[in-house]
Parts: sequence; structure tokens; C-alpha cells
Amino acid sequence: MTTASQHPLSILTPGLILLMSIATGLAVASNYYAQPLLETIAREFHLSVNQAGFIVTTAQLGYAFGLFFLVPLGDMFERRSMIVVMTLLSAAGLLIIANASSITMMLIGTALTGLFSVVAQVLVPLAATLAEPARRGKIVGMIMSGLLLGILLARTVAGLLATLGGWRTVYWVASLLMTIMAVVLWRTLPRHPQHTQLNYLQLMKSIFTLFFFTPVLRTRALLGMFIFANFSIIWTSMAFLLAGPNYGYSEGVIGLFGLVGAAGALAATRAGQLADRGKAALTTTCGLVLLLLSWLAIAYGQHSVISLIIGIILLDLCVQGVHITNQTVIYKSMPEARNRLTSGYMTAYFIGGAVGSLVSAFAFQRAGWNGVCTAGVIFCVINLLIWLLGHKHKIA
Repeated sequence: MTTASQHPLSILTPGLILLMSIATGLAVASNYYAQPLLETIAREFHLSVNQAGFIVTTAQLGYAFGLFFLVPLGDMFERRSMIVVMTLLSAAGLLIIANASSITMMLIGTALTGLFSVVAQVLVPLAATLAEPARRGKIVGMIMSGLLLGILLARTVAGLLATLGGWRTVYWVASLLMTIMAVVLWRTLPRHPQHTQLNYLQLMKSIFTLFFFTPVLRTRALLGMFIFANFSIIWTSMAFLLAGPNYGYSEGVIGLFGLVGAAGALAATRAGQLADRGKAALTTTCGLVLLLLSWLAIAYGQHSVISLIIGIILLDLCVQGVHITNQTVIYKSMPEARNRLTSGYMTAYFIGGAVGSLVSAFAFQRAGWNGVCTAGVIFCVINLLIWLLGHKHKIA
């Protein structure tokens, strides 16, 4: 069995990096399988659009809760054991969803899955810790690519599996894969014991301290919250638009739109490099302005699938570009506190996702696609005001 005391090059082989990327993607994908299936799930459980949207909101809230209360434990406990246990518990949540006979049971499984799928955010800092400094950025980027592809391709995979065997098949397969992954990670990951002098309450207190007394973290966390709200606003309600009378697409076709989002988001990978060159302010400004403009194409997307695709690509490009810039800026500000910065920033980020999902479902039920787009524009305007205020006072 390998240990973290070995030289990083002997630990982080290409195979292990690939495995950690796949594990990260599988874990985070668990929160997004439902999005292209909402219309089908709503029919089975006799739910309104608003009630179905709460499934996505529950997943996001569970993830946010896990980010804040579980991720800091990575500074206390041996990480391999923690990762394996969290992966198995996430698999258990997926199994509950697959067997759900009521919306209550489904929400319990969804909350459990979301809570423990934050194992992805334990794997990323572990990769950064094991990497030698010269390769750290590249390796973390590869792991984050796995996370990003998990978020976006989950919809495509869910749509295809649901077409073949119904929506429950998605969760049966996902649970099995997570269980297998837990076994592989147990046999492959090196042990990495922690030696922190802080207890759990001190760790939690330090996150609040960082958030309230580090202006750049606070500003960037608010930006992250509202950009991910935009992401959730479109992806939560898009299945209802595409399955509705305007298009009448099947689950499989709806799932393919995840590939469109992946293309846009992967195009944003250069944002971190621009931030390293001192272009973080420019990248942020351009990203937020283009994000607002993307809603024009998305709004017309109820009449034109080409316009919708263009809007999705632009929105995901901007969301991911600003997100990468945010992380680059805050990690550079306090290298010694990256785990706690991750917890604070990502908690705000996924709270935004949960709020966006809730707002999206409510807006679609009350005002259709025009209501969804109006909500997206409002969130964009708020974000621009936050950025202008932070930039004006030199705290962004």
C-alpha cells in the first residue's frame, strides 16, 4: 500500500490522475442526472413543475451543506478513508433514489447523495497536495476538467440511459459505478494522514473568519454564487421547454444538450492562464457582460433551437470562465488556506445553484420561458453591480 510520504512522482502516475479525474466527475454528476428527467419524474409522481424543480434544489442544498460541514474534515482525518466512506454513502443515496416509491423518499435519497458527493472537493485538494509544485496547476486543472465534464455530461448519460431503460436505470447504474469506484480508490489511493492542531469547531470558525475578513474572498464568492445561479436557472427548466409543445424532444435528445454545454465550458479553460498574467479583472468584466448578453439568444431559443444552442454555449463559457478566474484569484491571495477557501467559496457557489434552481422552476410555472429568462437577466444585473462595487473599492 502506498503512502503520501513517497515522492509525488511515484504516486501521481498518469493512471492515478485519470482515476481521480473520473472519480471526481462521477461524484459530482450524481447531482445532475435528474435535470433532463424532471418532466418524466414529474409525471410519475404527479408533481407540478415547481415541485419537480425542488429535486434539483435539494441536490444543490445537500451539496452546499456538505461543502461547508464535511470538506473541512479533510484537514483532520486521513483522506483516503474519508474519500472511500463518502463515495459509498453517495452510492447509498443513489440506491434510495432508484427505489423511491414517493417524492419524499426521492428527496431523502437526493439530499444524501448531494451531501456526500462533495467527496469531489476532497479529491481536488488531495491531488494538489500530492503534486510536485511544478506540476500542481496542470494536475489540478486535469482533475477539475473531470469535475466539469461530470456536471455537463451527466445530462447526456442520464437521457440516454432513461431512453433505454427508464429513469430509474440511471440511478441503478450510477450507484453501481460509485460502489466500484470506492473499491478501486481504496486499493489505489495513497494514505494521507493529517496533523492539524485545530479541532473541528476551530476549523469551522476559521472559515467564517476568512469569509468576513478577506474582502477578495467575499466578493469572488458572491460572484460565484450568482453565476452558478444563472447556470442552474437555464438547466433546471430547459427540460420542460424541450419536452414541451415547442419542441417535443425525447429524454435522449434533451440529454444531448449537455454536450453543447460541455463545449462552451471547456472553451473557458484559458481563463486561469489569463488571470495568472494579471488579466483577472478583464476576464471577469468580459465574462459578466457576455453572460448578460447570452440571455438574449436563450430567450429567442423558445422559437429557434440554433439560438438556444448559441446561448447555452455562451452562457457556459462565461460561467466557467468567471469561476476559474475566481478560484485563481482567491487561491493566489492565501496559498496557506486553500482548503478553507475552497469550503467558503464553493459553499456560496452551490447555494447560488440551489437558489437558481428554485427560482427557475417557480418562474417557468408562473411565466414560462420568458419568466426564466427574466430571472436570468436580473441575476446578471445583480452580479455586475457586485463586481463594479468590488472593483471600485479594490476588493475584487
